[in-house]
Amino acid sequence: MNEHPADIAEALAEAARDINKPQTLEETLAAIVRAAQRSVPGFDHVGISITHRDGKIETLAATDPMVLRLDELQYELGEGPCLDAIREAPVVIVEHAEHDQRWPRYMPRAAPIGLRAQLALQLYNDEGTIGGLNLYSTRSPTVEPDAVRVAELFASHAAIALGRARREEQLNDALVTRKVIGQAIGLTMEHYQITEDRAFLFLVRASQTSNMKLRDVAQNVVDMANDRFAPRD
Repeated sequence: MNEHPADIAEALAEAARDINKPQTLEETLAAIVRAAQRSVPGFDHVGISITHRDGKIETLAATDPMVLRLDELQYELGEGPCLDAIREAPVVIVEHAEHDQRWPRYMPRAAPIGLRAQLALQLYNDEGTIGGLNLYSTRSPTVEPDAVRVAELFASHAAIALGRARREEQLNDALVTRKVIGQAIGLTMEHYQITEDRAFLFLVRASQTSNMKLRDVAQNVVDMANDRFAPRD
């Protein structure tokens, strides 16, 4: 049963509170898809996809195994509303799925699974597209007028959660990189009896000569030191 506007507002408020809780990204997104499942009119199942920097798309939250099945089918075939929303149109609406001809490989396999309607929304922030919110209906062949508006609100919450997680990941990566490079500089100073500046330039030249990232060169220096000083059986 779908909720009244007051219930939808409360569900959105709950999702907003979840974003700021000290919990994992997966837990936050799971709360968002559950709230969207309860609140978006006409849809039974909800999932959130994320795009990785290497181009891979992965489902991070789903209310039902059917979401994973339909998402994976689109990833495998390289076509479908989910991918179109991520790559092109910000909102993709599918009604009477069994008759939709836009995805000639996806729909003939999705409709027999039980898909009757689908709604896909792009998740984006200041850095660009970061994923998609996917809603599936196995009961209604049409999309209710208010469904897109409500789904867009949940999509904005999901984008905030994903964006925050990515910023935290980048910060953690930067801290790790700084630590590793600092350790490598110290080891190089000790090994060659040179100053900090010269040790840093040594690592930079090694990076340029080997066509490796500075962090990778530094990690190799640290790994070799760990191997050298590791206790032997």
